[in-house]
Amino acid sequence: MSAEAKPGRRFAGRAQVVVRALARRATSIGARRRPREPRRILIAHHLLLGDTLMLTPLLAKVREQNPTAEIVMALPEAFAPLYGAAPYGVKAIGWNPSRPRESLLWRQGGFDLALIPGDNRFAWLAQALGSRWIVAFDGDHAPVLKRWPIDEWRKYSATPSAWGDMVAALVDGPPPAPYARQDWPNPSSAYVHLPARPYAVLHVGASTTLKQWDPRRWRELADRLAAQGLAPVWSAGKEEVETVRSCDPGGRYRSFAGELSLTQLWTLLTHAALLVAPGTGIAHLGRLVTTPTVALFGPGSATISGAGEFWRNVAFRGVTVDPFPCRDQRVLFKREIAWVRRCGRLSSECAHPKCMDAIELDRVVSAANELCGARAAPHLAATPGEQ
Repeated sequence: MSAEAKPGRRFAGRAQVVVRALARRATSIGARRRPREPRRILIAHHLLLGDTLMLTPLLAKVREQNPTAEIVMALPEAFAPLYGAAPYGVKAIGWNPSRPRESLLWRQGGFDLALIPGDNRFAWLAQALGSRWIVAFDGDHAPVLKRWPIDEWRKYSATPSAWGDMVAALVDGPPPAPYARQDWPNPSSAYVHLPARPYAVLHVGASTTLKQWDPRRWRELADRLAAQGLAPVWSAGKEEVETVRSCDPGGRYRSFAGELSLTQLWTLLTHAALLVAPGTGIAHLGRLVTTPTVALFGPGSATISGAGEFWRNVAFRGVTVDPFPCRDQRVLFKREIAWVRRCGRLSSECAHPKCMDAIELDRVVSAANELCGARAAPHLAATPGEQ
């Protein structure tokens, strides 16, 4: 599809949603009021993988507060297979904003309550699906028309918090119980020929080059793990095969780059002794399967994307240099928040990620040591003279 056609398709998709939303609103009977015991609940978004997985505390809380309700989550099509076993009893339906009518989501309707965790424009989708009461976060300073379908506003935390914990505030009640592995059954997956154990997954890909660690550091980390008896395997997306080659030009270690679906990657991570990844979606996937995970945070916030309260029992460590001078932006999902310190700059605005360069190898090894201990035996000791 040409670059010119894509905006046209997006506009057409949004127009379909708006037209249907206005029709639903016009034909609704009676004053809108908050339901006391919602029977059908919608969570509407189209977030990136990491943000989608960070919604898990919200899923848990919605289920705890509404044990018998039907819960439907609209999410990007590519991520729906991860939810195939219906964690927390949630029915996940993939959809594409450019082609909303082609999704099974379009056949849904009659929701008593809708929750909008990210961009408030998806309140229009909630209205198009017949939601009788729509709850979203305030503070995005969006145009009135974008916010028009929303009935109730919530505020983000005024103190530093993990976004997963914050987003659960869309629902009244105490925080959800901490995450446990049995809360998320394994999704169906095609066969994966797993490496000999124990092994560590080094996921070197990221949604932006500004989150990528230096290939030489990855190579040194892989060699360090191998020397201590933990077999490194590479992981990256289809477009990042060359990134793996730059980390391991001699092809010394097994690479899964570009070979695995998300559910297959779930399987690979489930049986790993360790995962090391940038602070991106795969690091959050590691938390879900409860594999000891070390996440490298450069432009991102180790607080916002961290384990927080919900994942406090999971072996997860964020490695970052904090404060870092240019991690100075206070915006989160188009909302300015006083305590936020992150960087959302594009590669055209930042020539090189100094914040990632500042993450030293020994700190990553120490974090792996702390998480794995005897589980990843033998011990991942630093080589002499590097402490």
